[in-house]
Amino acid sequence: MGALFRSEEMNLCQIFLQSEAAYACVSELGELGMVQFKDLNPDVNAFQRKFVSEIMRCEEMERKLRYIHRELKKDGMKIPDRDENPKAPAPKEMIDLEATFEKIESELKEVNTNAEALRRNYLELTELKEVLKKTQIFFAEHGRHGIVDDAQHALAHDEGGGGFVPVTSVQLGFVAGVIPREKVPAFERLLWFANRGNTFLKHDEIDQPLEDPVSGDAISKCVFLIFFQGEQLKARVRKICEGFKATLYPCPESASERVEMLNGVSTRLEDLNTVLHQTEDHRKRVLMSAQKEIRPWIIKVKKIKAIYHTLNMCNFDVSHNSLIAECWTPVSGLEEIQSALKHGTELSGSTVPSILHRMQTKEVPPTYFKTNKFTTVFQEIIDAYGIATYQEVNPAPYAIISFPFLFAVMFGDFGHGFIMFLAGLWMVITEKKLTSGKSDNEIMSMFVGGRYIITMMGLFSVYTGLIYNDCFSKSVNIFGSGWHPSYDFRTLQKETSWTMNPADHFDNTTGPYPFGVDPIWQSSMNKITFTNSLKMKMSVIFGVSQMLLGVLLSFVNHAYFRRPLNVFCEFIPQLVFLMCLFGYLVALVFYKWLFFTAECPQYAPQLLIQFINMFLLTYTPRVMPANFTGDLYACTSIEPTSINATSQTVFFEHQQPIQITLVILALLMVPTMLLVKPFVLRARHNARVKRRQGLYATSQRTLIHNEEHPEPSDDSKGVKGDKPEAHLSDIELGAVRGKDNIAINGEEEDGGIVGHSEVGISEPEEDEEEFDMGEVFIHQAIHTIEYCLGCISHTASYLRLWALSLAHAQLSEVLWSMLFRFGLTFDMAYVGGILLWAVFGAFAVVTVAVLLLMEGLSAFLHTLRLHWVEFNSKFYMGDGYKFAPYNFKHLLDADLDE
Repeated sequence: MGALFRSEEMNLCQIFLQSEAAYACVSELGELGMVQFKDLNPDVNAFQRKFVSEIMRCEEMERKLRYIHRELKKDGMKIPDRDENPKAPAPKEMIDLEATFEKIESELKEVNTNAEALRRNYLELTELKEVLKKTQIFFAEHGRHGIVDDAQHALAHDEGGGGFVPVTSVQLGFVAGVIPREKVPAFERLLWFANRGNTFLKHDEIDQPLEDPVSGDAISKCVFLIFFQGEQLKARVRKICEGFKATLYPCPESASERVEMLNGVSTRLEDLNTVLHQTEDHRKRVLMSAQKEIRPWIIKVKKIKAIYHTLNMCNFDVSHNSLIAECWTPVSGLEEIQSALKHGTELSGSTVPSILHRMQTKEVPPTYFKTNKFTTVFQEIIDAYGIATYQEVNPAPYAIISFPFLFAVMFGDFGHGFIMFLAGLWMVITEKKLTSGKSDNEIMSMFVGGRYIITMMGLFSVYTGLIYNDCFSKSVNIFGSGWHPSYDFRTLQKETSWTMNPADHFDNTTGPYPFGVDPIWQSSMNKITFTNSLKMKMSVIFGVSQMLLGVLLSFVNHAYFRRPLNVFCEFIPQLVFLMCLFGYLVALVFYKWLFFTAECPQYAPQLLIQFINMFLLTYTPRVMPANFTGDLYACTSIEPTSINATSQTVFFEHQQPIQITLVILALLMVPTMLLVKPFVLRARHNARVKRRQGLYATSQRTLIHNEEHPEPSDDSKGVKGDKPEAHLSDIELGAVRGKDNIAINGEEEDGGIVGHSEVGISEPEEDEEEFDMGEVFIHQAIHTIEYCLGCISHTASYLRLWALSLAHAQLSEVLWSMLFRFGLTFDMAYVGGILLWAVFGAFAVVTVAVLLLMEGLSAFLHTLRLHWVEFNSKFYMGDGYKFAPYNFKHLLDADLDE
């Protein structure tokens, strides 16, 4: 948890790598995953870098692997997902990998080309076989002369309307072929219109679906016969067939020749089918051999490519034949990084060790948190709002508890929470199985990734459900109710009169219900009045408490970054403003709970009216009667009218001066936050400018004096005591002035960050950034207005805890009363049980779909808003950038098609 509270301490390191050991060292650093390299060649084109040829070779290998991967998918062969992490191969092994991939790719391409040619030949022979069979059937059914006579009668009609010409005078020819089924109607119409009805078409569909030789998809075709007269029509028919991409096949006129050709085609088809099976078997053998090794190959190629991409980010020192890299590393991992560099040097066989040198820099380091599989999901929720500034307080440790708790406040139901807890627990128990393979279902992957937070939210919902005493909209009486109403049966039948009055029905002898809400409220008509009041006050208490925690955490940030000005000008006024107004409201809630019991409900104040009157300075004092001798503010049995007591009168001693003092203090904090810091920054700026001008004038006088009166050099003469500032060298004077040089960026924040001055003396205008008082004042005004208005709006925003809790409880009650309770009223033997089973199924489905998924998602989003806006805005800047280490782990799950 300590590592989560504040980000890891980072440093900028410089690594000197010998050329022969650079590849192995970078490979070991990738396996370690604790180094973020900086690109030292940002202006160099990607095609002009040193290792661009090696990267192009890796991309070519990836292309070949993608081709093999597609072939595996085409045959439905899955890539085995084994838990293996092969090391990055040495550079000399790239040649072997390239040769292996080239051999497999060429072999697959050759097999695919041959198989495609064989399938095309097989398709043509199959179509020819179908043409011969259909033609044989045509002539067998109608006879050769019968079909020709029909065609002759159809074609011998006189175009002038003069009847028929003699049958023996018409000489007919025919062509046979195959055409796609969907083109037959258009083909038939075009034949008719293009030839003016002088052709006769006969077609029939092929029963078995044919296979496309390229895509392998099933296609449907028809066999056709076209009868015509003359060579001119024959040429026209062939052109129309060519336009429709119909395939024409030779078909003998005699039956014996057709039978002989059909037997020959069948024999060739059997031989071709045997060759096709052998080709497919050979292809499968090649793919099966590649299937076993393709996952390690993918990982190796991606690692090689990542290594050379990283080496391209380094500078090449020609004189020393070495590579120079700069990287961000966590301080806690320096020993592991040095061990990885040593191991890489040993693997490469180099005798010159790699050097890791820590650098001093003014750059802002990246933010890095050490997380595990439990805390990762909470950290990702915070990172979605903004990456923490370096060394800033991290809200994630507090979100581990507050996030599921606030969710449970809105989702408080024992039954629903228990179902959610079981679902999350199942995903936690089976996490190895669920996370082992890559799922295409994004929603399921999201649920699996948040399995721990789902389990926590369900567990906390079980607790709040016990507090609310709510289980599927029903209450459970475990300890015995503390209410004992005296209603008779006749009164109970009147639902409107069944209300709970503390003065009449609460039993002081038994006391309140030991844990949670008394179950008797579930049957009361004024249940919502009671629960609304309880949940509303609880929402305000939780909201003010969480905002107070956020303000206190801002002090931790200011103290850590040494911002004393922010502590006095921001933290203290913010704390006083919050506590004087809303902290006082929370105190009033507890005061009312403690001092106003069921014995005197007539004296209970209305806190909302009291809080409004606090700002309006409107007070209604209690009037003591002449004969009153007791405590005016005690809970007594005297009627409220006797002492002029209402819900708007003062209800504790010295209430008016206390509230006036709190309002004045809160109002005074507004100008304090608004004005003090800008004027303090301006005063510091003016003092710094005067100091620098004085130092500059002194240095100028010293230089003139030394030119007019040069001192003789005496090496034997020692320096006694400290040098006066006027006699300091440029470098020494720069070191002295460094104490007074405060970074302007730090001043915008708090004026407490000490920077470094440039070496030497220059004009004050060159060293000093212009101080814009207006910009600083506007920035502080925005910050002040945002905080003051935010305290009011954020406190009201926490009322969503009450609103969503009420909505969830009412939806659950409506679902029970309108569905399940209706099913329990069935009074039918046997059939009633079946109907009740169906009703329970519908009740379960609606419960899971609406109350668990939809309501759960709604409560999750509202909880997310409370943490991002209401809580984080009090202390969290989120202006950092995430530590992105050079790591091989993300390559293990990388998809080849990405």
